[in-house]
Parts: sequence; structure tokens; C-alpha cells
Amino acid sequence: MNAGTRRLLWAGPAGALEVAIDDPPGAPHGLALLCHPHPLHGGTLDNKVVQTLARAFVQCGWRAVRFNVRGTGRSEGVWAEGPGEIDDAMAVLGAAVSESPAGLAIAVAGFSFGGYVASHVAQRLAGSPQAPAVRVLVAPAVVNFSAAPVPPGTLIVHGEADEVVPLAAVLDWARPQNLPVVVVPGVGHFFHGQLPLLRQLVVHHLQAQRGPAPNSAV
Repeated sequence: MNAGTRRLLWAGPAGALEVAIDDPPGAPHGLALLCHPHPLHGGTLDNKVVQTLARAFVQCGWRAVRFNVRGTGRSEGVWAEGPGEIDDAMAVLGAAVSESPAGLAIAVAGFSFGGYVASHVAQRLAGSPQAPAVRVLVAPAVVNFSAAPVPPGTLIVHGEADEVVPLAAVLDWARPQNLPVVVVPGVGHFFHGQLPLLRQLVVHHLQAQRGPAPNSAV
């Protein structure tokens, strides 16, 4: 994402997992796990939406941890149809917590298939000391995958013209949970031309959770 990005290999349940870590200028006050879109359709930790999420979190003082699921980039293993990729995310988060300062708030975020993964990570951690304080789902995959219910206060952003995950499907998923959905008019699945707006929406959400963010360029 920038010259300061650290790229590492961490142990995962199916072999080594490729990880990219971006830190804010000062000491981080939170740790954000960011999950990428479907790996069989080109999704990686370098996806532009995932990088936009990382920039938003770093701007607001969080350590942003992106990773490639098994079989993607330098990560070992093969596609496991969803559950295995959730296990990958859990392993990366555990390692990130271990190598970060104690007591950091936890956030999970994801785009498309990564939204499905992030929702299940949040569900697995509910009620634990690592339960995410912040959850951000962008165009979450609720078609072809069973996204888990998420707690109130989760930020959900979706494009009105999403051609991969129809807006109606996300509203059907959110409605029983009484979850608001932020709809960006005229925008497709990949937020082409609207990534600055997406970043602004996430930054605003993070600021509302904690107060004014530091003014830092990433």
C-alpha cells in the first residue's frame, strides 16, 4: 500500500499465510483485520477496496492487517469453499494480537467474500475478550455464501447498482437484524470512481466510535 507496508508470512491452518501490515504514524490504539474478496475471482489483499479500508483505519490510528487466504498470492494451501478461509482469518488475527501491544481494540472488516469472512470472525469472537469493537462490511457476500448475523452498530456500505451482490439481497439479509445499510447511489460492486467516498464513510464511522481522528496522510 505504501513504502512502510510490512509483508510477512505467518503460520496458518493450511500452511504459511501472506500478511501485509500498515501502521499509523504514532502508537496504534486499535488492530483491524481486513478480509479480501473471492480469491477464485481475483481477490487478494491488494484489492483496491481492501486497500481503501486499510487507509481509512490507518488514518484513524489503527494498525491495519491485510492477508491472503490459502492458495492466494504467497499463501499456501488450496481453496476451502469458505470455512477454511474463516479459519485463516482467525489464525491471522490471533497472530496479529500476539505481536501487537496489549489491550488494543479489535476491528474486523471485509469486502464482498471478505465481508462474509469478517461476519463469521465477529460471530466466533462474540462474548470473548477479543470481540470486535468495530465491524465494517462493504458489499458483503450474502448471495452464494451465508453471511453471519452481526451486532448493532456494524457499518454496512453497499452500491445501489451492485452487479455481483444485488442490493435487494443485502437488504433482505439486514432487515431481520434491523441493520441500517448505507447505500451509495449509482455505484457498482467495486466502487469504481467512489473509493474516496467509501474511505470518507469509514473514517466518519471510526471517528464516531472514538472521537476526532489524527490528521495523517496515508
